[in-house]
Amino acid sequence: MPLPPLLARINKRVFNPRELKQGIRPVLTHVGRSSGKTYYTPLDAHPVSDGFIFIVNYGSKSDWVQNVLAAGTAVLTLDGSAIELVSPVLLSEDAARQLLPEATKRPPDFLKITEYLHMIAYEEAGADGEIASRPLDLQPG
Repeated sequence: MPLPPLLARINKRVFNPRELKQGIRPVLTHVGRSSGKTYYTPLDAHPVSDGFIFIVNYGSKSDWVQNVLAAGTAVLTLDGSAIELVSPVLLSEDAARQLLPEATKRPPDFLKITEYLHMIAYEEAGADGEIASRPLDLQPG
């Protein structure tokens, strides 16, 4: 069960703008499915072998999740680098846990988070804004 919608609205209007100003957390850039407007959402990005997994705290009906699913793409800004993400897929908790490294901090059980979003990472955007069409190798080493 996702967190309450009221908490999502407060987070979206109050805490997300503060997080964006601080510039510390990863930011997911996505396009509104109806408005076409560009949105910036601070999120925890958990690296996996072929991309990233995001915890869907407020459920799959959240605006950012619906926008990403509709567009099929987003850009993750992480440590100053822009990473093109494609092929969003909602995962169950069990499927996400199989992909996430053991050391990944998980949400507390009492929050009852059951949905995760997996996206495949592509090469970083170059200075010319072009995105390579090959998967980004996220394996350590």
